[in-house]
Amino acid sequence: MSASTPTIRRYLLNRTFLFSAIGFLVLLLVCRQAYQASVRDSAEEIARSVAENTFNSMYLVMSQGWTRQQLEQFLQQLSHTDDSGSDMDVRVFRGQTVTDLYGTIDQAPLTPEMRQAMHAGTPKALHDGNIHTYLYPLQAQERCLKCHTNASAGDNLGLIEVAQDLTPQIAIANRNLLYYLLLLSPLPALFGFWAVRSVTQKVNHSVDELSRRIARVESLEDLDELSRDRGDLGFTELNHIFNQVETLATRLNAIAVDKDLLEFEIRLLEKFVITSEVVRDWREYINMLMMDINQVIPIYTMFSIFKVDDELFDLEIFWLRPPSDDTRAMMETAVLKRLRSNSTFQLPGEVVIHHNHVRSDGEMTLNATEIELQTKSLLVETPKIGGIVGIGVHSDIVKNNTKVLVLESVLSTLLNVVGSVKAIYKYTRDLEYYATRDPLTNLYNQRMFWELLDYELDRCQRHDYPVALLLIDLDNFKAVNDGYGHAVGDKLLQQLALTMQEQLRTGDVLARYGGDEFVVVLPETSTQETEQIAERLLDCLQGFALDVNQGSSVRVTGSIGVGMFPEHADNRKDLFMFVDNLMYRAKSQGKNRISLPHKEDVADIFHDMNQKMLLVNEAIENRSVIPVFQPIQPLEDNIPAVEVLSRIELPDRLMSAGEFIEIAESMGKVHLLDYIVMEKAFIAVNESDYEGLVFINLSPRAILVRDFLQTLHELTQRHDIRPDRIVFEITERDTVKNMGLLERFVRSLKDSGYRLAIDDFGSGFSSFHYLKYLPIDYVKIEGEFIANMGNDPKDMAFVTSITNLAKQLNLKTVAEFVETEEVLDLVREVGIDYAQGFHIGRPDRNLPSSHSNPEL
Repeated sequence: MSASTPTIRRYLLNRTFLFSAIGFLVLLLVCRQAYQASVRDSAEEIARSVAENTFNSMYLVMSQGWTRQQLEQFLQQLSHTDDSGSDMDVRVFRGQTVTDLYGTIDQAPLTPEMRQAMHAGTPKALHDGNIHTYLYPLQAQERCLKCHTNASAGDNLGLIEVAQDLTPQIAIANRNLLYYLLLLSPLPALFGFWAVRSVTQKVNHSVDELSRRIARVESLEDLDELSRDRGDLGFTELNHIFNQVETLATRLNAIAVDKDLLEFEIRLLEKFVITSEVVRDWREYINMLMMDINQVIPIYTMFSIFKVDDELFDLEIFWLRPPSDDTRAMMETAVLKRLRSNSTFQLPGEVVIHHNHVRSDGEMTLNATEIELQTKSLLVETPKIGGIVGIGVHSDIVKNNTKVLVLESVLSTLLNVVGSVKAIYKYTRDLEYYATRDPLTNLYNQRMFWELLDYELDRCQRHDYPVALLLIDLDNFKAVNDGYGHAVGDKLLQQLALTMQEQLRTGDVLARYGGDEFVVVLPETSTQETEQIAERLLDCLQGFALDVNQGSSVRVTGSIGVGMFPEHADNRKDLFMFVDNLMYRAKSQGKNRISLPHKEDVADIFHDMNQKMLLVNEAIENRSVIPVFQPIQPLEDNIPAVEVLSRIELPDRLMSAGEFIEIAESMGKVHLLDYIVMEKAFIAVNESDYEGLVFINLSPRAILVRDFLQTLHELTQRHDIRPDRIVFEITERDTVKNMGLLERFVRSLKDSGYRLAIDDFGSGFSSFHYLKYLPIDYVKIEGEFIANMGNDPKDMAFVTSITNLAKQLNLKTVAEFVETEEVLDLVREVGIDYAQGFHIGRPDRNLPSSHSNPEL
């Protein structure tokens, strides 16, 4: 407190003396004015009486025949100094009526006030400082007419002036008034001092009591004690102040956090770091957390529940001490009741419960009420893996809002940490599954096949042993889909994959390359062993049958191509094309057979490969590469679109891109095919007045071509195609290892106004990498997920997750492989923006019709 700040007592004393002095002066002035007014009123009354008496006396003396000289002597006697010390002067002035009758006399001239009083005929009092003048007009009465024969009753005969000097009288009054007030002046100060002393003693006592109560508050728990100590402080105002202090204490109790609690929360948060050790020993991690929490907040249990799969939940209950059998059963019942009461949790009938305890000393016994009322829990709205966590606390904790708030904070963190600890494994497994596995057959996908093939070829070169590659293509599988539906086709592929896996050895790699194509990598396998395994696989295909409705079955055969490394090729691309050619040779020879490489066939196969290279060169030279357009249907108010696909025009048919694109890429001429297809596509767009978007496949190899962007700009300008109508699709078919180079290339496209899409999103890790680092506009979801989303909950969940992610990133989504009305309905239900597939439309040389759109 500042030294200049006064105490209440000093403040009251200062104010008492000040206001006493001010009061004395005000009282003096008021009394003085009042007394002076009283003196003036008294003087006026005396003057009036003197004037009236003078008038009456004049009548008497004049009726007796007095002369004017005698009258003036009489009036001189009336002018005197009274007992009060005031001087009085009485003068009589003759009016005009009297002058006309008796003539003029020697008298002072009349003032305007006198003339006004005589004219009005009413008395008038005048004040000039302490000089008081009273003017009394003389009006003729009936008795006056005897002498004043020229006057009538009421005429003015003259004026009596009574003048008084009140100065001596007022001076005496002021002196006496000051004298008596000075005698009384100490009394207010004495009474004030006594009052101040009495009040300050009472106030000091009350303030000391209030300070004592506040001084006892050293923690948040003391705030409750403060509210319970509600004694009367002696003053309504201080009681009101204390009520405000209680209100403040209540608010602080609701929002403040003890230092110990804050430090505890900080220490606890520091331990919420998920490491590999935490994941491995996560139960011990939870036990450690319980011990730490109990140092500040007494708790007796923690529990968490995990969603293992769609039909199984895993409930973990951690006890501070081993519970009794009844307590354990009641806790299980209470937790399950709480879970089943939440409709979003959808708890099934089967829940696996695990009990853990931190300490072994003593047994914990609780009743049902304690468990029900003292258990705090937190549920997520849409639980997936870590759905709920909870803490059982002692009864006094539930009444403390601050600790309940800390508990809620701990619960929120535990929900993320504890849930994440057990979820990490599942999420990692799911990510690995979707990145490396085919979602339909659970075999390795195409991306993983190439990685495993590279790995085995590298080992082969280091350890000098052969590696075999088999390519299996099912015969007439399209007839199965068309005749029995895609659901039967999918089921056939699933069971056939399991059957073929049984024919292979441990360490052999079976992968689904795409559609109805499978590849097999056989490490450390001789040519003879390869032929035996190929025979087993062919027998497996010939003996396979899938039962369908009404006892009928579906059978399928396959054509198998076989190649050896390094005998038939010295790199993976040539090896795959070699095996691919052998597989097509098996089909051309009647299908349902194995095409083994014989010495005399190797030259022919490479001759066929050379023929394809010549075909690609010829297509480039003759510009016989043509575009076909597959419609992409908008499902909402979006811009219509088509995808441009490449075909080589042969005399008898159109060769699909799958038959020549890899050859063109291996030759390093795929960009030349792209130039031809883009230019012809732009010409077709202009000729047909098509106004929709144009999706064009772009291999990441295009970034290695220096003049790609320049050529692209020349084509769009030459054919008057706005860049924002072109959407380039980036795929993982030939992933660029230099992500920085790809990012710069793609951003150059984006800066020029072109749009970008990720094709086959979800087929590997790179898709998410592209989404994070590249300015993507459209996401084309992997067709395998779309085609199976009605049959496999995992595919449905994955499609839904991709769609929601795209919406959060403000990206448009395209569903591929939409081949039935049922799949189209599911695509609409999920909220995908576009649909593409044979049900929407097959590739055609003619562009579909479109309507103008203001967005273009």
